[in-house]
Amino acid sequence: MNKVAFVACSNGQTDKDVENIIALKKLLNSMNIEVIESDCLYGYASGKDKADAMNHFYEDNSIDAIFDLSGGDLANTVLPYLDYDLIANSDKLFFGYSDLTTVINAIYAKTEKSSILFQIKNLVKDDTGIQIERFKKYLQGQNDLIDVKWNTLQGQETINNQIIVGGNTRCFLKLAGTKYMPDLHHKLLFLEALSGNVTQISTYLAQLDQIGAFQQVDGILLGTFTQMEKQYLKPTVYEMLQQYINKDMFVAQTSEVGHSKTSKALRIG
Repeated sequence: MNKVAFVACSNGQTDKDVENIIALKKLLNSMNIEVIESDCLYGYASGKDKADAMNHFYEDNSIDAIFDLSGGDLANTVLPYLDYDLIANSDKLFFGYSDLTTVINAIYAKTEKSSILFQIKNLVKDDTGIQIERFKKYLQGQNDLIDVKWNTLQGQETINNQIIVGGNTRCFLKLAGTKYMPDLHHKLLFLEALSGNVTQISTYLAQLDQIGAFQQVDGILLGTFTQMEKQYLKPTVYEMLQQYINKDMFVAQTSEVGHSKTSKALRIG
């Protein structure tokens, strides 16, 4: 990885992000990685303008990967303007998390290309140094960054053999009813959340059930649900989920993927 692009398909970066971005660029430069920034990285930009920036970076053969630094609410505004034929013919990976769940799953739905659920800013936000070491090993071809471990809660483990879709639960549901929702049949559905109490998570699960998600997938992988876990809220996500699935469906849980600064990366698609 010699040259990468920074984009913000969701909410634009603000003044408070500048220090972290400068530190991140300096860190990547120390790894001999050149960084190019989107013109739409900061402030508000239209979905079309942000998508045009993305398309430009996909077209630039000198760029090896695209890292989205953003999160928030706006990522689905870029979906109609992305050049999916261009993305399909590219071998570069897109990295993003949270609201970028919409883009990552749309890319898979339209191109069958994988993306990585990961926030690159955690390299400088994590003060333990774990993320930097994982990323350095990833650049060397080692898998620690994306080697996610989980505990099986029920059913027979099949996760190693199947494609994972999903991501942030609230953001994934933005794709419901659109052409950007991936086919869920025989997939593993990953779900996580930063915010959300019992009533909010409950309504997300109800909507997933009502669109037929739990009838189509072969299994579910639960990531971290930050607010639920921090406040020790009951019932748990798994307990709420059980009313919608049969007792034989494969369900696993991992504490390694979500919104924490030490979260590992997960391949989607």
